[in-house]
Amino acid sequence: MTLPPAIVKVVANEHQHLTQTHDYKPGWSFYLVLAGVVTTVGSSLPVGFNIGVVNTPADLIKGFCNESFITRYDIVLNKTWLNVLWSSVVSIFIIGGCTGSILGSVLADKLGRKKATILTNVLSLAGAVLFLFCRAANSVEMLIIGRLLVGLSGGLTTSIVPMYLTELSPAALTGAMGVACPMGVNVGVLVGQVMGLSFILGGENDWPYLLSVYALLVIVTLPVLCILPESPKYLYVVKRNELAAIGELSRLRGVSPSVLTEDVELLKEESRSDDTAGEPYGMLKLLREPRLRLPLLLTCSMQAGQQTSGINAVFYYSQTIFKQAGLSEKQAQYGTIGSGFINVCTAVLMLHLLPRAGRRPLLLGSICVASVLLATLAAAMNFINAASWMPYVCMVAVLGYVLVYGLGLGPIPYFIASEMFEVAPRPAGMAWGSLANWGGNFLVGMCFPTMRDVIGPYSFLIFAAVTMALFVFQKFYFPETRGRTPAQVTQLCSRGFKSRPLTVITPRL
Repeated sequence: MTLPPAIVKVVANEHQHLTQTHDYKPGWSFYLVLAGVVTTVGSSLPVGFNIGVVNTPADLIKGFCNESFITRYDIVLNKTWLNVLWSSVVSIFIIGGCTGSILGSVLADKLGRKKATILTNVLSLAGAVLFLFCRAANSVEMLIIGRLLVGLSGGLTTSIVPMYLTELSPAALTGAMGVACPMGVNVGVLVGQVMGLSFILGGENDWPYLLSVYALLVIVTLPVLCILPESPKYLYVVKRNELAAIGELSRLRGVSPSVLTEDVELLKEESRSDDTAGEPYGMLKLLREPRLRLPLLLTCSMQAGQQTSGINAVFYYSQTIFKQAGLSEKQAQYGTIGSGFINVCTAVLMLHLLPRAGRRPLLLGSICVASVLLATLAAAMNFINAASWMPYVCMVAVLGYVLVYGLGLGPIPYFIASEMFEVAPRPAGMAWGSLANWGGNFLVGMCFPTMRDVIGPYSFLIFAAVTMALFVFQKFYFPETRGRTPAQVTQLCSRGFKSRPLTVITPRL
């Protein structure tokens, strides 16, 4: 039966309406939200947990280490050697993080973004098993290997997960998805502090359970992670598999491939602009690429500066400051947890701010104010006994610093490389950034105890000076990445220090 011409015309118009690209605007979809939640809870949160949890049971674990050496090796560790052993337990985590950052560049291309993320969860789970049974096995070695494994997992996570999430996202949501990883880390630090309270898992015999409890989240999220889509950009640009890329993109967006014409054109544009697509792009090759040196320096300085701004030192001193302000030991502990809660709240706020305010103003404002507050904290702590109200100045400086840190310097460095590098060099750029972050963490961890003993509160003047230097560098060379493709950002910075990325066209929204 022949349909009337009017009906045929309506059907044709409807088909045209559905397939015209300008009528479809990619946004939040089921798989995109699921990817954000699963990687945040199962990958990023354990990283923060393992950063924040180890300080609470430190004395209990030192006691276990000493008893283990006595029973197994008939050796009694004096205070000096016990501190050396404890330093090994703590620092092996950072060494694992640095190693994982380097491996992330290779694994992200060899295995793919999704499978590499699955591997991070498996390593994290293996570390939790070692933590759980190390006391029963009376093995300090299991404890150290467990810390190494979770460090490896942490380095891989900070190198791969932000890249995976931003590659899954439409352009308008890359900032919001990029915040998911640092938000998970912040939540993990807070959860580690809360779980270490005496009435939860802070009891004398509970430390193996405290160190390994995060495994429950990994076990729940790992099966879900396996069903997530692979990065369409990875499949299209790196693996050169157009059919698989479009299939995963369709599943990710939740629409038919026929309405994804604009997304596919963006993939083709990235593939054309990236003349090294399909070739391995290692970390050393990235160093030798002149047009990518400025983006690399911006990324690494931002990542290292996140740590050399002294965030861990501020948290270290916060409990002492709160006690000097008149709080009890337990109230001071709750005050430190409150600081962590502020850090989490700002990460949630950034989900709303980043797509609207852009990266550059948030980052520069955060760095500048953080530098001023660090200098204020140094001065106030030096004269903390000079006036009864001075401890409260210290408290305001601590809480204010944590707040502004979370509004730029905390979350933005984690994902900025994914917006500054095209698909092929992106894993290497993310790896260098992650390595700089863990290296900065290691540097502060090594230097801060000596600085604290020698110059005390004036340590924060050094952090303030380093942070202000970071502000100057980023102010001159960091372009706004919101609304620009990585190819456009690379072009802006392609002349190195001769580049003038702030004097060119305004980015499109």
